[in-house]
Amino acid sequence: MPSKIGRQHQTINGFREEQMTQLSAAIGERPSRPASIERPIDLVHLARTTLGEQSLERELLHLFGQQANLLLQRMQAAPVEALPALAHTLKSSARVIGAARVARAAEAVEFIDPAIGADVTRALAALRAATDEASNFIADLLRAH
Repeated sequence: MPSKIGRQHQTINGFREEQMTQLSAAIGERPSRPASIERPIDLVHLARTTLGEQSLERELLHLFGQQANLLLQRMQAAPVEALPALAHTLKSSARVIGAARVARAAEAVEFIDPAIGADVTRALAALRAATDEASNFIADLLRAH
């Protein structure tokens, strides 16, 4: 019998990853990556990180939402020299919960050339959009559970 942890790694909202792939194939989709990675939060990664403990998942998601909003506010008000450190913090937090798009966008801000103001503005807007998408997804998850 598989362990509880093993089952958590393989399921997303009650569907095993292989079932989701079969369903996609049945309707003519050919996913290039597992469905969990396509979401704003990789739920398989989150379950792996928390060893399937749902209360810990909820707590991490809630804390990420709060921290992401705080860091984005600070980035908007901070001098451009402070952006790399703030973006690095957000990138690390995003990776913990499986928010890959947020992590990639934060990394772009972390390594942007501060001398190119238009690039900084675009990178911050992309980070805001990725964070908003993740925050909305988190809010939906927390309401559902």
